[in-house]
Amino acid sequence: MGARFTFRRPVRRARRYIRELVKSDSRAVIFGTLPKDSVGVEVGVWEGDMSAKLLQQVHPKKLSLVDPWAFDPQFADSLFGGGSAKSQADMDAVWQKVRRRFATEIEQGVVSVHRSTSVEFAGSVADEALDWVYIDGNHTYEFVLDDLRSWYPKVRPGGLLAGDDYDRPDAWWDDGVTKAVDEFVKTGAVTVEAIQDHQYVLRKIAG
Repeated sequence: MGARFTFRRPVRRARRYIRELVKSDSRAVIFGTLPKDSVGVEVGVWEGDMSAKLLQQVHPKKLSLVDPWAFDPQFADSLFGGGSAKSQADMDAVWQKVRRRFATEIEQGVVSVHRSTSVEFAGSVADEALDWVYIDGNHTYEFVLDDLRSWYPKVRPGGLLAGDDYDRPDAWWDDGVTKAVDEFVKTGAVTVEAIQDHQYVLRKIAG
């Protein structure tokens, strides 16, 4: 049960509580590792909550948001297959919401929104053009491994491949993120920078 505030609780204690919530964000390792004033891509945007945090915490020079916003009942337990969106019309509405949410940043040229699959959009990006990619799309093993393989060449040497939901064996995706990441690490193409709070950060080996 969440904490409750009363008028008897001093405002300073409430503010301290809020600061602690921010500090304990499960993705803090991501915000602390991704370089400021960088060029990055977020794969799997949904409603843009992580996108907003990336803008606030990382202050990227350019941020590309990539998501097909496609309803897929094959993955019925996912947000995009029935867990939240119930139809393609729902997904269309989410896409429009994201465009409105970041309208200012889009106009400024900081954010670009791409309605595309991860692999398809990766094919349009120049090799070594990115400082980092944050992968939070389809979590099944095959999709995550395809994402890692597709985005690896697009990240500069020393750049980062990061993502969400590592080590969640009881989730609907059968721990596909963990399996794909571990397999990719074994190739020797990356080193593990951090694994914390179900987040992973891999560094592309330079040279």
